[in-house]
Amino acid sequence: MKWLRIRIKTTTEAEDIIISDFYDIGLEGAQIEDKVPLSPLEKEQMFVDILPETEPDDGVAYLSFFVEEGSELSKDKDALIADVKQVLASISEYMDIGEGSILIDETEDLDWINNWKKYFHQFYIDDLLVIPSWEDVMPEDKDKMILHIDPGTAFGTGMHETTKLCIRAMKKYLKAGDKILDVGTGSGILAILSLMYGSGYAVGTDLDTCTIEAVKENKAANGIKDESFDLIIGNIIDDKATQDKVRSLIGDEGADIVMANILAPILIALAPVIPAFIKKDGVLISSGIIEGKEEDVANAYRAAGLDVACISSLGEWRSVTAIKH
Repeated sequence: MKWLRIRIKTTTEAEDIIISDFYDIGLEGAQIEDKVPLSPLEKEQMFVDILPETEPDDGVAYLSFFVEEGSELSKDKDALIADVKQVLASISEYMDIGEGSILIDETEDLDWINNWKKYFHQFYIDDLLVIPSWEDVMPEDKDKMILHIDPGTAFGTGMHETTKLCIRAMKKYLKAGDKILDVGTGSGILAILSLMYGSGYAVGTDLDTCTIEAVKENKAANGIKDESFDLIIGNIIDDKATQDKVRSLIGDEGADIVMANILAPILIALAPVIPAFIKKDGVLISSGIIEGKEEDVANAYRAAGLDVACISSLGEWRSVTAIKH
C-alpha cells in the first residue's frame, strides 16, 4: 500500500498547533520527530523498552502526515497542498513556525512503520552483547555472551535502564540450578538470560497474550529448550488459578529468585502476595520504579515481611532488591 507523505519542518512550540489545525483539513495524526526529552512521568506512562538516543533539544521538529493512496484526500493533491500552505501561513501570523518547509513524497508501509529500526543497534550491558536480527555478530564478539532479541513497543530488549538494573542484580544473586519466577515477563528477556547464566528452570507470568509469541520467538533465537521456560498468562496478584499454576511449576518451597520489572503501583500491589512464591532466603528483584517512588516500594516489601537489601539507581529509574528470611 502506498501513502502520500507530507513532511513539515517547524518548531517544537508549533507542533501542537499545526497538528490541531491540520486535523481541520483532514490530516489526522502525525509522526513527530524532535529532540525534546521525555519527562519522568511520560517515561513511566509509556514504559517502552526502546527509547531512541537523541541529541540535545534544538527546538526543531519534523511533522509527517500520511494520506492513503486512493482516499478522498489523495484525489486532489494540489488542493490538499494548497490547504496545507494556507494553514501554515495562518499560524505563522501569530507564532514562529520556523522554516515551515514542505516536503511531498510517496512511501510504503515498510518505509515508515519500521523506521524505528534505525534507532536500535547492538549494544552491551556490561559483558552481555544484545543484538537484533538485522545485524551481524562481529568476529571479535563471537566468544561473548550474546542475547539475540528484537525490540518491540510492548516488550523488553534490555536497552531500558530498568531492565539493566534487573540484569545486574540477577547476576549478583543467581546460583547454578536456581528456580526463577519472572512476573510480567513480556519478551521473556530476564527469564531467558537467567537460563543463559545458569539457572535451572524459569516460569514467566504476564497478562498480555501477545507475550506467547514473543517468548516463543526469543526462546528459539537463543537456543532455550521449551521445558526450561514455562509461560503462564494470568494475574498472579489476585487470580487463584494463576497462583496455583505457578505453585505447581515452581513447587511449594517457591523460587530462588523472583524478578518483577513492572511499575511501582503494581509492585506495591504485588508485595503482600509475592513472599509466598519466594523460597526461604530467596531474593526478590524489582525494577520499573521511577525516581521518588523507591521508598514506597521498599516500605511495601517491609510490611510484607521482607528485608530490603539494596536500592540501586540508573538514570531516573530505581531497583529494589529484598530478601525473604
